[in-house]
Amino acid sequence: MRVISTEHSQVLATRVARALDVKLVDVKFSRFPDGEHYLKTGELDDETVIIGSVPDNDALVQLILLIDTCAESRCRLVIPYMAYARQDKQFNKGEPLSARAVARALSSGVDDVTTINIHDPSILPYFSVPARNISIAEDIGMYLRTLDLKNPLILAPDDGALNFAKGVAAVGGWDVDHLEKTRLSGVEVKMDSKQLSASSRSIVIVDDIISTGGTIATAAGMLYQQGATEVYTACVHGVLTSGAYARLMASGIRDVVCSDTIERACSRISAADRIAHALKNP
Repeated sequence: MRVISTEHSQVLATRVARALDVKLVDVKFSRFPDGEHYLKTGELDDETVIIGSVPDNDALVQLILLIDTCAESRCRLVIPYMAYARQDKQFNKGEPLSARAVARALSSGVDDVTTINIHDPSILPYFSVPARNISIAEDIGMYLRTLDLKNPLILAPDDGALNFAKGVAAVGGWDVDHLEKTRLSGVEVKMDSKQLSASSRSIVIVDDIISTGGTIATAAGMLYQQGATEVYTACVHGVLTSGAYARLMASGIRDVVCSDTIERACSRISAADRIAHALKNP
């Protein structure tokens, strides 16, 4: 077995290779003058693990080309973050079901697929090969245990993320709740925890994805008004578009933490051990 990756998952792939105690394959990436992608791999083995997050369209093309390169070996695909996974419904006639289209494209040439905290596991059947989703909620909880949290309250941004928040909170036996939005007027909205008080507590808002960070930044300000001593936020996938990191820090959040499914400066949690364990135990 050897591990290979796209440009977007080099650090995570290195960690997975070390966890599996196998070789990491060198890949040279470049572009033709017209912008088309080109890549060339080093020596492959009879079993290849491809690790490639898909944060944008270029990453998707690069991953498809890498899968084709590995066609002569048993190919196992790990998609740490999959763009288009949130486009899982057709609301109007003529719209694509984008999650299905991407899943089908990435199924060609691989034996199985592993995703990490995919936004909606119901899209897994769109892959035409066996696909499973693993969670690193426990790893986020383990990281939070290293912080000096005071009477912590783990908050999901909505009830849809509550199960994920419960997985994080279970590590420390912490209280868990979700934010509830109350519209006070046509322009004014209030957000607070649904059942538990934030007063005199360390608050950690957790979610699978942080994109623009707008909701979390607004919630942080209101939680401070309600007496929270400090607010952190942690997620699996730090998409962090449109100045999200600066927006969150400017809102008074003490720290923003994500995993290495998308490699960022704030990636302090690694999915590598979970991935390695999943690959060893198909």
